[in-house]
Amino acid sequence: MTKLKIAVQKKGRLNEKSVELLKNCGIKLSNGSNKLKATAKNFPIEVLFLRDDDISQYVEQGVADIGILGENEVWERDKNVVIKEKLGFAYCKMSLAIPKEEKYTGLDWFKNKKIATSYPKILNNFFKEKGIPVDIEEIGGSVEIAPGIGLAKAIFDIVSTGSTLMMNGLKEVEVVVKSEAVLISSPKINEEKQKLLDKLLFRIKAIRNASENKYILLNAPNSAIDNICSVLPGMKSPTILPLAVEGWSSLHSVVKEDEFWEVIDKLKNLGAQGILVTSIEKMIN
Repeated sequence: MTKLKIAVQKKGRLNEKSVELLKNCGIKLSNGSNKLKATAKNFPIEVLFLRDDDISQYVEQGVADIGILGENEVWERDKNVVIKEKLGFAYCKMSLAIPKEEKYTGLDWFKNKKIATSYPKILNNFFKEKGIPVDIEEIGGSVEIAPGIGLAKAIFDIVSTGSTLMMNGLKEVEVVVKSEAVLISSPKINEEKQKLLDKLLFRIKAIRNASENKYILLNAPNSAIDNICSVLPGMKSPTILPLAVEGWSSLHSVVKEDEFWEVIDKLKNLGAQGILVTSIEKMIN
């Protein structure tokens, strides 16, 4: 029986989110991520738990058919893989930081200066595009200490809260790129495995659609329905059901998560009452 092989990070937050995604897709794994391999009980898929910086290489070589990792790792490793889907988790930004006592004057500040990073390819491409010559010092870890020990004048690294930068006397001055988890595949995947991948992508998209939307129910006077429908287009149009009280109806629809509070304010102003909002588990377009 043909199985789709997927590579995911063997530990850490990206591992947890990747395993959770497969679980939400209805895929039941036979064992946990404490082992190097797991087989699904109810879907033809095998999970390989690997180091994140090896995943794109293994997918390129066909050891795994697909993989989940950060976009930043895809860009840095620059392997022959295809990004099939952005997954909406493991968001991060990659930024330039300099000593906090330095006066920052713009990107020209970095001209001919040494910058320490674990992501030399991304950084080189960025400054090459800007036409600014820099000296890149590649190091494997603890990038933040480089300016303090005289190894470099600045750093380029993943930044979340910025607390690590502050602890090392640095300040963030430029966001170079933003990244999130993605699903990649081999460009040489065969037809049979592509069909399995399409089934998996269908489930992933249903989960993403659900997470980005809310299901909303409300009551409104019939005289306000046309105006409310213009605010609540939903997937096609709102579902309208008559209430036992004459002259009133119940409307059911879907609202984008990032538009939610603005829409609620408009609905209240149009006379909507008894507004009920709930999460969506799966959403099929």
